[in-house]
Amino acid sequence: MDASGDGRHVRAPRSRMRTATLLCAAAALVAATVPASAHTRAVPAPVPEPVVVVDCFSKAQVRPEEYLLACGDGNNRLIELRWNTWGPQTATATGIDMVNDCNPYCAAGRFRPYPVTVTLSSPETWPEHPDVRRFTMIRLLYTDTAPDPVPKDVTYKLVY
Repeated sequence: MDASGDGRHVRAPRSRMRTATLLCAAAALVAATVPASAHTRAVPAPVPEPVVVVDCFSKAQVRPEEYLLACGDGNNRLIELRWNTWGPQTATATGIDMVNDCNPYCAAGRFRPYPVTVTLSSPETWPEHPDVRRFTMIRLLYTDTAPDPVPKDVTYKLVY
């Protein structure tokens, strides 16, 4: 019975019933096809701190333009470094290795330029700063001539 009290049954038009059914079916279909990842907000991964190279003064550097190789006397310095890569495992650059020829002795010598490709590698935890990783190896590949008696391809351990 309806609210009018006349004993007649009032039916909703078929088109309304059909529309409601279709809407429910569409909602169920959408809910089933949306991946679970779309229901949650993506949390960005933490950005790791870059690996550093430590200089003669125990200062951490990233992509330095210059790097002193001979800390004791300053007779060997990398200059004009242009970094091609700086990643979590290696870093590569091109630049100039300025080396004192020490002729006739170092105080009277001349600094001579040698084009070089530099590769930093072997990152390890920096003991003085356990939350920082530092490169521990440096490779110098001379692209022309190398300073005598250094080979054209040489690798050194960085101890700073």
